[in-house]
Amino acid sequence: MSEIGAGHRVEAETEARDTAASKARLRLWLKLLKATKHVEGELRENLRVTFDTTLPRFDVMAALYRAEPGLKMSELSSVLRVSNGNVTGIVDRLVIDGILVRIPVDNDRRATTVRLTKAGREQFAQMAAKHEAWIDNLLEGVDANEAQQMTDQLERIARKNTKKGA
Repeated sequence: MSEIGAGHRVEAETEARDTAASKARLRLWLKLLKATKHVEGELRENLRVTFDTTLPRFDVMAALYRAEPGLKMSELSSVLRVSNGNVTGIVDRLVIDGILVRIPVDNDRRATTVRLTKAGREQFAQMAAKHEAWIDNLLEGVDANEAQQMTDQLERIARKNTKKGA
């Protein structure tokens, strides 16, 4: 076989492998999306039935629970990766419900810090414990080693794509 013929064969084999890898990645993405939607749907329903709350409210409370003594509204939006407008409505309702409190920022009259009240921290602790149990139940077919491997792979993908977008 000539060098040109061999070169085309290698090129065709590489292209076939790349196409197979591309198709496998697409299938992976679709499976991840399906699994995520299923788990998220179950969490939404469980939060609604058990705590009469929503996943966005839970997410706001979780972000603030981890960020004691609180976050500015812009920081909260950034942590949650949503617009300030989306967060404002949720925060307003949580303040009315006594779950959050707004605190003026000393050196900036326009800014406020939002944090969980004592009641909010207690409620979130109960919700977080149930949330962990629900996730554990939903992913019970995955052992600790598999969970760590999947986590490592997803972190690698996230790092790679974060660098691309930077």
